[in-house]
Amino acid sequence: MRIDVLTLFPGAFGGTLDTSILGRARAAGLFTVHFTDIRDFATDKHRSVDDYPFGGGQGMVMRADVLDAALSHAVALAGEPPTVVALTPQGEVLTDALVRELAKQPRLVLVCGRYEGMDERFLEHRVDREISIGDYVLTGGELPAMVLIDSVARHIPGVLGDEQSPEDESFADGLLEHPQYTRPAEYNGWEVPSVLLGGNHAAIEAWRAEQRLERTRARRPGGAAARLLARVHSRSCSRCCNGAALRSCRANVCW
Repeated sequence: MRIDVLTLFPGAFGGTLDTSILGRARAAGLFTVHFTDIRDFATDKHRSVDDYPFGGGQGMVMRADVLDAALSHAVALAGEPPTVVALTPQGEVLTDALVRELAKQPRLVLVCGRYEGMDERFLEHRVDREISIGDYVLTGGELPAMVLIDSVARHIPGVLGDEQSPEDESFADGLLEHPQYTRPAEYNGWEVPSVLLGGNHAAIEAWRAEQRLERTRARRPGGAAARLLARVHSRSCSRCCNGAALRSCRANVCW
């Protein structure tokens, strides 16, 4: 996969993309990241990339003409047509399902906003998707772009080494991941659940499934998570209780 990033601050990405899993994957050529400095496409002597908003208001708005020129330059750097993503607070929220969808694309162009945002005409005519990493405001789109690159890269074959790893993590099937423990088995009076130490793999898997359901119910009580849990709950009761009343569920996953 090729990822192009349009930003006013290319240097902000160095530490994140050069270390650990991402650094090794880039060194191995599993994906590449290329930067275009938006300010290089300013046309005045002050290298201005923003201007006052029409209609008045606070702050400055990134200019459509400068963004358009920067994007056209980045798109022309490689032959593969890209999916153009703008990182904005108004975008659709990044989810595991969206990450997996983006990971299937051969090429992404990420546009990092600053100031009060980008001229809407650029977003309407040149951007395929607007994406947000949550309902809060950051100084710019660089941190969201790093989050998106990290999450997408994990689904590129070979990046994690173990191809099953992404499937075992939180959100892979809509549920949060079960608790994890390692040595020592007892520390400071804190003990590892005994089921994990007994070697009974069927019991371990059942415990983990129960923990994932309970954790998701407790920490993601509304919206899509609630609908997913209702479906899982129905299937679980059908399998383990043969239609018995919920309060008598023998698998201990009903509530």
